[in-house]
Amino acid sequence: MKTGMGVRQLAFDFSAAPAPVLRTRRQERGLRAWLSGQAAEETVARLYEARGITVLARRWRGESGEIDLVLRAPDSYVFCEVKSAPSFDAALARLRRGQLERIYHAASEYIGLTPEGQLAPVRFDVAAVDATGAVDLREAAFGHF
Repeated sequence: MKTGMGVRQLAFDFSAAPAPVLRTRRQERGLRAWLSGQAAEETVARLYEARGITVLARRWRGESGEIDLVLRAPDSYVFCEVKSAPSFDAALARLRRGQLERIYHAASEYIGLTPEGQLAPVRFDVAAVDATGAVDLREAAFGHF
C-alpha cells in the first residue's frame, strides 16, 4: 500500500493476476447444463427429504454408470433419474432405453453393497424438472418407458 498526501492508494501487480478463463461456446453450454443438472438434483433431493426419505448418495458412480440420486425410503431403496429441460415433456423425452439399462445395472452394483444384497426391495423413479424449477416426480416410473 502506498500513501501520499493523506490519500491511500492500493498497488496491484497485474503481472501476478491469473489469466482470465476463456471458454468456447460449447464449454459454456456444457457448464450451464452441468449447473442446471446440479440445481435440479438439489431440488429433487429436498423434495424427497421433505417426504422423510433419506438421500444416501448423489451422482453415485459404479462400473455400469451413474445414478443421480440414491435414496432410502422406509420400505425400499429408491434410485432416481433426474431430467431437466424447459418443459416436463421435453425432460422426459430425454430418457432413453440404453440409459435405463445402465441405471438398472448400476443399481444392481449399489444394492450388492447393502446388507440386504440383491434381495433388497428397490424402486426406480424419474423426476422431471422444468425451467421454473417445478418437479414432476414419477414413482416406480421405469416400467412406463
